[in-house]
Amino acid sequence: MPLAPITRLLETELQAVNETIIRCLESHVDTVNQIGHYMIESGGKRIRPLVVLLSSRACKATGDNLITMAAIIEFIHTATLLHDDVVDGSHLRRGRPTANRVWDNPTAVLVGDFLYSRAFQMIVTLNNMACMRVLADATNVIAEGEVLQLAHRFQPDIDEARYLNVIQFKTAKLFEAAAQLGAIITAQPPHVEQALARYGLHLGTAFQLVDDVLDYQASNESWGKNIGGDLAEGKATLPLIYAMKTGTPEQTKLIRQAIQAGNLEDLSLIQEAIISTGAIDYTMQVARQETQFAIEALSALPASAHLDAMKELATFAITRGN
Repeated sequence: MPLAPITRLLETELQAVNETIIRCLESHVDTVNQIGHYMIESGGKRIRPLVVLLSSRACKATGDNLITMAAIIEFIHTATLLHDDVVDGSHLRRGRPTANRVWDNPTAVLVGDFLYSRAFQMIVTLNNMACMRVLADATNVIAEGEVLQLAHRFQPDIDEARYLNVIQFKTAKLFEAAAQLGAIITAQPPHVEQALARYGLHLGTAFQLVDDVLDYQASNESWGKNIGGDLAEGKATLPLIYAMKTGTPEQTKLIRQAIQAGNLEDLSLIQEAIISTGAIDYTMQVARQETQFAIEALSALPASAHLDAMKELATFAITRGN
């Protein structure tokens, strides 16, 4: 399922979002401008702004607020990427050197802070306390998710339930907020707002689970990140958790030691273990279930082209990389 049909439906809105992002990136400090543009223009698919736009249009939103909200979501997301790359010591993202690699860690962290604060300056212009509450809560939960993930690094004993909790905090929460905002600005009844929040939560979870699979399956060129990067950072993602649970004692020991050491010396053997235990298939099964939950949540909304596109986006989440 390609993304192009969805983006064509929102071509005008996406152009307006990009223009808003560039305008609001402006800073009196040259380094802030340089890193901000480096990150924003690095080829991201704007998935989270897409969720804002689709949910807003599915709720019949008009005006400029949905454009501003989509730009806000992208600023928050970009800030988390800057911070993530420093915490994880990453050197490659979207096929390009990370900002901390091109500049340095302190500068990347501070520009991330700038993007966070700029996002909240933009939130104030919406003059909508409900939107501000959702976004403030989301950024707080994301920070908790980051700390939770950090606490689990180099720890092979994390189970599936705890891992899903981490990704729902760290990744899915911003998707949840992005979808929920469309209901808020159109004053939808609570059951519609809750349905859109569920859609975003399950969609974001599916995206992360597929990322977990691509970390061991995709080529470096197509993935745009270092293959096995999660393992190098000591992260026990679902493919590893399942392979340890169902593999031979030798496979389990190999994976545990690799997570504890955060090394890729036995990456090929670990990839073989992930495949032979069915861990890839299992993770994709969980991801498909999440997308089904997301699609089912949309039954609360009336039929429309934008609603259909939200379902297509859920399908895209589990077919990208194929």
